[in-house]
Amino acid sequence: MQLIAENLACDRGERRIFEGVSFALKSGEGMLVTGPNGAGKTSLLRIVAGFLPAAAGTVEADGSDVARHAHYLGPQNGMKPALTVSENLKFWQDYFGDTGLGLEVALERVGLAHVLDVPYSDLSTGQKRRIAIARLFLNFRPIWLLDEPTSGLDREAEAEFAGIVADHMKAGGIVVAATHLPIAVDGMKRLRFAEPTI
Repeated sequence: MQLIAENLACDRGERRIFEGVSFALKSGEGMLVTGPNGAGKTSLLRIVAGFLPAAAGTVEADGSDVARHAHYLGPQNGMKPALTVSENLKFWQDYFGDTGLGLEVALERVGLAHVLDVPYSDLSTGQKRRIAIARLFLNFRPIWLLDEPTSGLDREAEAEFAGIVADHMKAGGIVVAATHLPIAVDGMKRLRFAEPTI
């Protein structure tokens, strides 16, 4: 598996946010995307995921659209408060189709197997984020696109998440993470965005 971006550019309205962004990642590699607010980190991930059109350039995974190979975890958790944890996760598992880990096993990976039947609205901020992270295990996708994935997590959970990322890469996965907070995984490449121009 290879994820290749060439000369990507992004426009917001009539303003160019970034241009000339290129990178190549192969199985087992990851990249941290850093930089100040407004520099284009989230926009880059959304272009790679296929949610935004690129103003210029191309991005592909093994010669095809990235979306069919990728999970995208955005800043919002993507869960319905009125549903239980299991109902939320089952929705996402069914939505993506091919099955990875079962719900209970996915929750065990984030240390929350005991909240399977708890209403999502009853969880703490950190627990809600960990449930969103559990979605990554429900359906196998080799590419993980993560936007501020540790938002709302305490230090212990941040360290556990770093282990999850490292395990995915060791298993041949590819990770692109836009973050203000470092993810302690050795060997990840870095792409830093400069301060946006006004």
